[in-house]
Amino acid sequence: MGFAPFSTPYDWSRLSSAKKIAAAHPDGMIDLSIGSPVDAVPDSVRHALAAAADAPNAYGYPVTRGTEELRGQIVRWFADARGVDLEALGAGVIPTQGSKEAVSLMASLLGLGEGDVVVQPRVSYPTYEIGTQLAGASTLKADVADVESWRDVPGVRMVWVNSPSNPTGEVLDAVQLRAIVEAARRIGAVVVSDECYALMDWRGEAGSTSTADRLSATPCILSPEVCGGSADGLLCLYSLSKQSNMAGYRTALIAGDDGLLGPMLTVRKQIGQIISGPCQAAMVAGLRDMAAVAVQRDRYRRRLETLVRGLKAAGYDAEMPQGALYVWVRAKSGDCWTDLDDLARMGIIVSPGEFYGDPAYLRVSSTASDEAVEAAARRLGA
Repeated sequence: MGFAPFSTPYDWSRLSSAKKIAAAHPDGMIDLSIGSPVDAVPDSVRHALAAAADAPNAYGYPVTRGTEELRGQIVRWFADARGVDLEALGAGVIPTQGSKEAVSLMASLLGLGEGDVVVQPRVSYPTYEIGTQLAGASTLKADVADVESWRDVPGVRMVWVNSPSNPTGEVLDAVQLRAIVEAARRIGAVVVSDECYALMDWRGEAGSTSTADRLSATPCILSPEVCGGSADGLLCLYSLSKQSNMAGYRTALIAGDDGLLGPMLTVRKQIGQIISGPCQAAMVAGLRDMAAVAVQRDRYRRRLETLVRGLKAAGYDAEMPQGALYVWVRAKSGDCWTDLDDLARMGIIVSPGEFYGDPAYLRVSSTASDEAVEAAARRLGA
């Protein structure tokens, strides 16, 4: 069976008319919609890429499961940044061509199809639902932390977790995650936790003096207090796109239940889903260079604080998110498209909440330059 049909409101071309309005602003358009990094790739990553440009893993076919060096660095990164001992859990790892590939193919790689149900957050990244549709399975949108809302639903085979959340920034604590894991295991469902923003947790800023403490604040689905010392039925997704500005490198990973990853690896070998050799070397450098991650993280924190101030000045009920890179704010008019047009007349473009499941909200991205974010705040406060 091929991919099943899918439908989604997630279509950036729908912003074209607003962008025309914004582009006519005397001082130009400021785009705070798509969460695409704008800052420089760390020097360590660029040097590693260049050094690997003519290595055997570049002129020869790269290894689908990743080089020994890459797999070892992923294990060390989980231990150092997330407090997770993958080896003690018996967990496996697979590098992926960006996290979107893993998200969109996850239901299919797990063998889901007609009659199977995938639980996902009611407000969430739209590719979760698109991937479920591609597999021919059904979506149940719920408050995932409220396990009673889905654990007795017939056919539930997979549960999406996203913490910190895109777009809301919500962070689930270890108690909530453990309840999700326990409920899913009782019904034989797989929990897939999208943790791409895990190192961007803004809740403990005031009392934290250690960079390591700040970077490891968000609980991981594979943490001992969450998983009970076993990776069974659990998969964790992570990406270097935001932490290291490597979106174009397509460097991400899946870690967790090796019994689930083994069949996935077999399929990926046959369809050529492989990170290029030089990019595998660059990924090693990105995972090692936590100092660069801390610098980038602080940029995003400052930008979010600036956006919150500007939005408040414009009359929005804006607050600093618990985590991730976006301010999720209710539209003043009650309709995202009306507010989007109003903001476009200021030369500012944001994302409509309809893309993520709630047309009464807007998503404002901090993935713009310092100058652009500060200009946007000035316009909002004018």
